[in-house]
Amino acid sequence: MRLTDTHCHLDFQKFDPDRSAVLERAARAGIERILIPGITLTSSRAAVKLAESHPMLFAAVGVHPTEAGTFQVGTLEGLRELAASNKVKAIGEIGLDYYWDAAPHDLQQRVLREQLDLAAELGLPVVIHLREQGDAPDGPCAADLLKLLADWVAGLRSRNDPLAERPGVLHSFSGSLATAQQAIRLGFYLGVTGPVTYRKERQELIAALPLDRLLIETDSPFLAPAPQRGKRNEPAFVGRIADKIAEIQFYRAEEVAAQTTVNAGHLFRWKNPL
Repeated sequence: MRLTDTHCHLDFQKFDPDRSAVLERAARAGIERILIPGITLTSSRAAVKLAESHPMLFAAVGVHPTEAGTFQVGTLEGLRELAASNKVKAIGEIGLDYYWDAAPHDLQQRVLREQLDLAAELGLPVVIHLREQGDAPDGPCAADLLKLLADWVAGLRSRNDPLAERPGVLHSFSGSLATAQQAIRLGFYLGVTGPVTYRKERQELIAALPLDRLLIETDSPFLAPAPQRGKRNEPAFVGRIADKIAEIQFYRAEEVAAQTTVNAGHLFRWKNPL
């Protein structure tokens, strides 16, 4: 199968002991490309350096909402410089997180707006993080995020900016069907991760969404799918997500793998084949 892992924190220390072996297992599993998102300026540098070391790897650069306090004078320019690498395909991981009390909401929103503006300037899609403050799938975080994204996309469309046709992805999406549909109307893809293999509410959501708007991702080293749940996740497991989507939507796994790989290619504009 042709597979793409569109979100993997391969630069994290949990991969230090066996990163090369992880990449070998990924290649044997049919993974063609892996996107490594940054969460701070420092980790964005690490993601770009790692991406430049291997043809399978690509990077996104950005500051995660829980790290909004690290966004200082010079951070935006640092991200802009990193994005000059031909291995950088997105701005991310950026967004809003009201679950962890890590940064004031107004600061998160300001940092997100600045990075959305950078993405528009550079013509790069965005990798969006959304985590609600409670257990409900929707709430103030989703509402605030959708408003910011809608305003941003409206600006792109008003300028006939081609980025409006591929603005980004809501990664590891766990919101409601209504939020998913609104994101799709704005042109976004939705990332599907390991919990779809064991959570009924995720399976019900995926059953209602079009395959041509889905991406598959591991979010490694987190969110391992069944039967690896509770263990360190890695890109080689992304095929289990394709298998589950195929079961839910009555496709063959090869069809899900192929379509999500095409979707990723449309969003991130990497060349096919390698």
